Amino acid sequence: MRMKKIIVYPDKNLRNETPELFEVDKKILSEIKSLSQILEKGENAAGLAAPQIGLNRRFFGIKDNELDKVSIFINPKIVKKFGEKIFPKIIDKDDRDQDFFEGCMSFPNYFGTVKRYLKLRVSWQEIENNKLVTKNKDIVGFEAIVFQHEFDHLNGVLFVDRVKEDGGKFFKSVNEKMIVWSLDKVIDGQL
Repeated sequence: MRMKKIIVYPDKNLRNETPELFEVDKKILSEIKSLSQILEKGENAAGLAAPQIGLNRRFFGIKDNELDKVSIFINPKIVKKFGEKIFPKIIDKDDRDQDFFEGCMSFPNYFGTVKRYLKLRVSWQEIENNKLVTKNKDIVGFEAIVFQHEFDHLNGVLFVDRVKEDGGKFFKSVNEKMIVWSLDKVIDGQL
């Protein structure tokens, strides 16, 4: 299988709700491998969902830079949300908090503030001996943020939808500077 490319908004495939997977075959294994390879090579990439490479499949990957691996989540579910949805913050080296800017590989150079839960209980399936096996765990912080972002992709929801829904800030990166940008133009497909 030839390596797929990341599709960019306003491609209509990004709005598809993906169906659940029930069996493992060579095609699925090849698609998972392709997604993993793209994610591994992505600079500043944290996660990638199947719809972002044109696949109407219910799986995504999250890159763990510390372990140097990509974890694949098939048929993921959010079982429980802890706390409230908030705009995540980053504490800098001088102990000041700053807005966390969420980005997306399908929206190159665009960033926004999105309300997310910082702790989740999730379930998903992994492939073991060519069968789907269910796993569960609690995730926190950055991993929880990425999980929600990629989970949204599987339901045809984009981070710009969340920025608008939450009344967040939206920016375009131009020459390494963040410039306030019109979210309405982007949602209308006018990148």
